[in-house]
Amino acid sequence: MTASGAHQAAWGAAMREALAEAARAGARGEVPVGAVVVDAQGQVIGRGHNTREVDADPLAHAEVVALRAAAAHTGSWRLDDCTLVVTLEPCAMCAGAVVQSRVARLVFGAHDAKAGAVGSLWDVVRDPRVPHRVEVVSGVSADECAGLLTEFFADRRGG
Repeated sequence: MTASGAHQAAWGAAMREALAEAARAGARGEVPVGAVVVDAQGQVIGRGHNTREVDADPLAHAEVVALRAAAAHTGSWRLDDCTLVVTLEPCAMCAGAVVQSRVARLVFGAHDAKAGAVGSLWDVVRDPRVPHRVEVVSGVSADECAGLLTEFFADRRGG
């Protein structure tokens, strides 16, 4: 499902929080991807951004960092009534983490044609063979999310 005006309004504030996390990652030389986990009351209970380079951790994607923070906050790995909001379509690892954490909803900004596992290359979270179904809202602040990445990689290439 692509973000409609209603979805943009509903998830725009949380996406701004995720974009702020992405900016933190970019400022540290990390690929600028950010994520937040929002509880059923709309409160941010977990936040994260890519820290793979800084932490020398191949699993330190924004989604995993945010999900871990939310689980620590709630005291449970089950994030049943929560929503993960992330600036970039999750990869296969992160899509698997979304399913395993039992989040109710995934909201993301930019599609990832190279590694996206929520519709672009694969659709891990909606695969009928997995035991947990996740509602997906895509395209929230997509241009802004994609712009951060485009600018980051253009700077890396020197142009």
